[in-house]
Amino acid sequence: MDIEKLRPRFRGEILTPGAAGYDSARQIWNGMIDRRPAVIARCTGPADVVAAVRFAEESGVYPAIRAGGHNVAGLAMVDDGLVIDVTPMKGMTVDPKARTATAQTGHTWGSFDRETQLHGLATTGGLVSTTGIAGLTLGGGIGWLMGRCGLACDNTLSYEVVTAGGTVVTASAEENPDLFWALKGGGGNFGVVTSITYRLYPVTQVLSGMLVYPRSSTAEVLRHFRDFCEAGLPDELIVYSGIVTTPDGFPAVALIPCYCGDDRAEGERLLEPLRKFGPPVADMVNWMPYLALQQMLDGAAPYGIRSYWKSSYLSGLPGEAIDAVAAATTTIPSPRTLVMIEHAHGRATAPEPGATAFGARNHAFDLVILSLWSGAEEDAAQIDWTRNTFRSLQPWTAGSVYVNALSSDETGRTAEAYGANYARLREVKARFDPGNRFRRNQNIQP
Repeated sequence: MDIEKLRPRFRGEILTPGAAGYDSARQIWNGMIDRRPAVIARCTGPADVVAAVRFAEESGVYPAIRAGGHNVAGLAMVDDGLVIDVTPMKGMTVDPKARTATAQTGHTWGSFDRETQLHGLATTGGLVSTTGIAGLTLGGGIGWLMGRCGLACDNTLSYEVVTAGGTVVTASAEENPDLFWALKGGGGNFGVVTSITYRLYPVTQVLSGMLVYPRSSTAEVLRHFRDFCEAGLPDELIVYSGIVTTPDGFPAVALIPCYCGDDRAEGERLLEPLRKFGPPVADMVNWMPYLALQQMLDGAAPYGIRSYWKSSYLSGLPGEAIDAVAAATTTIPSPRTLVMIEHAHGRATAPEPGATAFGARNHAFDLVILSLWSGAEEDAAQIDWTRNTFRSLQPWTAGSVYVNALSSDETGRTAEAYGANYARLREVKARFDPGNRFRRNQNIQP
């Protein structure tokens, strides 16, 4: 790979080992990932992306694409190869009358929401503000607003994409509709997405926070959580549960509601039975700015933490499954580890499974084991606990997984993530990337 052939046609930084900024540019969210690319091409705009993609084709290399760098599998980095880094690309426009925003893919949800909230608008984003908009959206996009607004991918109106051949195309309902369909959950398999246009909604204040209970009451709290969700929730209300350790070291189980409706009295009424259960040892639920909600969990998953995940949609949440979760979480080896059960309903589950590449619309509960720790000497013990815990919960898994939650050793589960949509995704891949140039991802082979 002769990097001198790229320099004359590239405006951004080209970083090689030893260059100033190289080490910081190769750091991503998961501290377990310590890869050393031969070249990091930091793009200033789509023209730089085109130059880098054409250089990759000419050089016969398969680049990694780095945006937010938040993926637990570390897909944004590659040893000895080329990284096409779009993080400097942060152009953005908001049209408050049309309620749309077009953002380049260097944005995180924190920087995206900062711009849309100037106009009192938002769309479904991630659960922490440091996540990049690109990776989350391309994998589907679960978030706090999904009951009312749908997933992030449900709110995309168009994508600007650099294809494997180095051409710039638009994917929308009118232009390249098959590619548009595939980008709604199919990940980074089809090209380098340089900007996304989103539909926005009026959201400024939300009723959210944590209800905290002692971990000894996990089984009872999770039964209440299940019953509360299954009784039927309005689209404006989402509730998650999490086994957590509080910042002062208290082992806990928490319920995390988010009401994003306009009627404050109705929000308070809806949450009253949830808040009265227990009672909790701490009730931190209150009205807060949407930006505060998006940053609420940032401290729990800081950049550079070591991490390993296991996840699956659940076929249901019967008492036996709840008891198994409660038993497994008595042995959590790290105070940073989170075990989340996310509930989906409303507009997140309304589309038919084939309406978008993201097809996991039929399962209400998603289990995510997010093991987080600080020292490399703990790696083996933390990974073993995560795998063993996930194995113990297999009787209740649904054979479906959210692609954004797959770890680096789970490439065999890509087809599981897409189910009946996988065959169509392979056809779209064959049209837009027949040589599988973009394979540093949860790969869909043409």
